[in-house]
Amino acid sequence: MKTLKATSEPKSLFWEGEDLVDPLGGFRRWAPDGREHDFRPVLSYRFDHAVRSPSGRWTVIYEERGTKALLLEGVEIIRELDRSFYHAEEYDYPVALGALPDGREVLVHCPDAYDTPVTEDAATGERLTPAARYPEDIFHSRLAVSPDGRRLLSAGWEWYPFGALQVFDLAAAVAGAAELDCRGRVSQPDGQGGEVVAACWLDGDRVAVATGEVVLHDEGGEQPAALGPQEIGVWSAAEERWLHRSPLGFTAGTLLACGGDRVVSLCGHPRLVDARTGSVLAEWPEVPVSHRVGSYGVPHVPTPVVALHPDGIRLAVAQEGGIRVLDLPQT
Repeated sequence: MKTLKATSEPKSLFWEGEDLVDPLGGFRRWAPDGREHDFRPVLSYRFDHAVRSPSGRWTVIYEERGTKALLLEGVEIIRELDRSFYHAEEYDYPVALGALPDGREVLVHCPDAYDTPVTEDAATGERLTPAARYPEDIFHSRLAVSPDGRRLLSAGWEWYPFGALQVFDLAAAVAGAAELDCRGRVSQPDGQGGEVVAACWLDGDRVAVATGEVVLHDEGGEQPAALGPQEIGVWSAAEERWLHRSPLGFTAGTLLACGGDRVVSLCGHPRLVDARTGSVLAEWPEVPVSHRVGSYGVPHVPTPVVALHPDGIRLAVAQEGGIRVLDLPQT
C-alpha cells in the first residue's frame, strides 16, 4: 500500500494513465512519485461527486443530494444538467456515462422526472430514447451502463422505502422501443426478498447484487429463491436468473467490479470479495471509508471517493490526509 499526501481530502478521483486526478479539486493531479500539482481554479458551486466515461473524455460533476450538475469535456464545461427537485435531498443524483455498441458515448440521467431515465448523445445532447409514456413509480439512482453498452441498471428505490434493482435493454431503447417505461421487463430479478443496497456490472451480462439487513417479504411459491439479507448474488441479464447466491455476513455498501468475479465492497473499510461465493479475499480495516448503504437515506452519508485503475489491481481511496493506493491480490 502506498500513501500520497494531499493538501486537502480529494472530493473525486480518476486515473489518467499513472496519474490520479481530482476534477472537483480544480483538476489537481498526483504523479506516480506522489507530488501534487494544481491545475486551475476550483468550481465555486457545492458539487461533491463525479462520474467519468470509460474513454475519459466526458465527466459529470454534481451535487449528490442536489439538483444541479455539469457535463465536462476534458476541463471545459459543455452544458448544465438538472433533475427534478422531488425528494432530491433524500437520494443520489441519477447519472451515468457509457458507450453504445456502435461507439457513441452517451449520458443517461433523469432530467424530466425521478422515474424517467433519458439517454442522450454526450457530444450533441440529442435524445436517443423515446419519451416515457407509462413510467413505473421508481426513484432511479446509481445508474450504470454495461461494459458492452447494451444494457442499463438502476440500483434505486421505491416507496416503503426499499432499495430495488432494475435492468433494462438499452440497445432496444435506443432503437425506439419503450424499454425505459417499465420496471426492467427484460431482466427483472424475481425472487428478490432482501433490500438491494449495491449493484455493479461484472461484464456485459452479469450483475453483482448485494443486499442489506432489511427483508421485504418471503417470496415462496413458484418464485425463484430470494436473495436474502446480507447476501451477494450474480444475476444473468441474458438468462434472467440467478447464477449464484451466497451469504455475505456484512453489508456491502458500494460495489466496484475489478475483473472476473471479483468486486470491491466499500462500507467502513474496503474488502475484496468473490461475488460467486461471498468469500472475502482481502480486506483493509486500516483504511476507513464511510458506512454508506444504498442510494437513499436521511441523514446523508456521502459515497466513498475511490478510483479503480483500469488494470483492476490498484484502488485509490481518498482519505483525510491524502490518498491510499491499495494493491488488490489477483488470486
